[in-house]
Amino acid sequence: MLSKALEEAERVNMTKTAFLSNMSHEIRTPMNAIIGLYNIALRNPDLPDDTREILDKIGGSAKHLLSLINDILDMSRIDSGRVTIKQEDFSFGDMLEQVNTMIESQCQDRGLVFECRLKGQMDDYYVGDDMKLKQVTINILGNAVKFTEAPGRVLFLAEEVGREGDTVKVRFTMKDTGIGMDADYIPKIFEPFSQENEGQSNKYGSTGLGMAITKNIVDMMKGTIEVESEKGVGTTFMVTVPLGISSKSKEKDKASESDTPTAASELDLANLKTIIIDDDETACEQGELVLKKVGISADYCMSGAEALEKMDRARKDGAPYQLMLVDWKMPGMDGIEVTRSLREKYNDDSTTVILTTYNWDEIMEEALKAGVDAFLAKPLFAKSIKKDLLDILKTRARMKKKPGEKVSLSGRRVLLAEDVEINALIMTQILNMKEIEADVAENGKEACELFEKHPAGYYDVILMDQRMPVMDGFEATKAIRSMTRPDAATIPIVALTANAFDEDVKQSLDAGMNAHLTKPVEPEALFKTIKEMIQSKGSL
Repeated sequence: MLSKALEEAERVNMTKTAFLSNMSHEIRTPMNAIIGLYNIALRNPDLPDDTREILDKIGGSAKHLLSLINDILDMSRIDSGRVTIKQEDFSFGDMLEQVNTMIESQCQDRGLVFECRLKGQMDDYYVGDDMKLKQVTINILGNAVKFTEAPGRVLFLAEEVGREGDTVKVRFTMKDTGIGMDADYIPKIFEPFSQENEGQSNKYGSTGLGMAITKNIVDMMKGTIEVESEKGVGTTFMVTVPLGISSKSKEKDKASESDTPTAASELDLANLKTIIIDDDETACEQGELVLKKVGISADYCMSGAEALEKMDRARKDGAPYQLMLVDWKMPGMDGIEVTRSLREKYNDDSTTVILTTYNWDEIMEEALKAGVDAFLAKPLFAKSIKKDLLDILKTRARMKKKPGEKVSLSGRRVLLAEDVEINALIMTQILNMKEIEADVAENGKEACELFEKHPAGYYDVILMDQRMPVMDGFEATKAIRSMTRPDAATIPIVALTANAFDEDVKQSLDAGMNAHLTKPVEPEALFKTIKEMIQSKGSL
């Protein structure tokens, strides 16, 4: 009797999951058309101002509706018991980078200052569910951005707060200088559809479900979430979660200890005199720790003026600094000005790397003219810093091309597998914005035939819908990967689909796809992914 009840409960849950997945797909398909057409229409330079204003409102409403759909589907999945917490090795640095990329961009759009810091030493890898961690932190930081007016600040701090056996507690502190909350409202913040003030949803575009979802996920991770807030001053969230200690970090620590200095021809980092320049002492100390972990000894100072004095003394002593890691935004003299002053005064030949958050497009041209050699994202991680620095130094030595050179998408060829005519038309027009040529296949079988028909290397990327007649995207991907031609294993295949759940992403990657984009896709996200895929293939 009990086994039958369990079987029935499992059947009901599977039915719910299938229903939610289908609903997600069916709702997102028309939303893809609405948002896609809105993006295309806005690109018309001859639009009258009143029409542009109307389109902006349509786009804003569509995005708000999509956000509400996402939250409702997430809550439904939590209620149906289909949300599970994975226990897998993940790169902590990669997770932070993805969160920061999104939040820094949002802050930039709203005129806010965003800071991400690490406090103390942290591992490169942990064991846990990085996708759920991203969802929690992005939900909270997204609200911080939404409820903070310019000029304001959003801070994201990560630190270890305790270790016991193979478990470590990691705390994420997310602080803003926004509108804040009354003390009597704080206990209600995690209730579904909770809003402190009527009309707040309309003003700030809040669905009222994000914090309820966040609390549920933190509970499932056996973590805690605390809130402190003061009306008109700001809000602080502290999320503490237990994570496993990864064997990858242990292996990396042993490898670092046994590393021997490389030959001079291999650029000996251990003997590279290095200075970190940042007005945030925590960032300086964290950078010093990370560099020490990979065998680099570094000094630090906290202003551009102090750095120039320190570098001047070092030069007079006959031991000039060879590598400078300098923060972009500092009071008085920023990183670009420090670099420019050094180059002008001494015709300096040291390697200068700008440390900043993840969107440096706005300063790239000015920085390169000033003499900056490359850019690195803050905070630094031992996992990647050694390779990054070696790559920068080798590239500079070869002088084959300027670091940070932009990837051109003009003339690239994309194979688009999409069975819905309006979606294919929209995607083709979006790709045309960057002068990307697109061949369209109406199903997976036709996509395989088109790929096979053209010579190796003809296509740069394949954009593959998942649900198509005759042959779906999963089968088509497996068929392409099994071909014997030289580019079958390396051609980047990106899932472009209305399926948005974790299991959909996993299914795409298991089939042999390289990335997963959920419809409706923002043009910039699409172009960024195509660039990354081309870079990873090594076809620049």
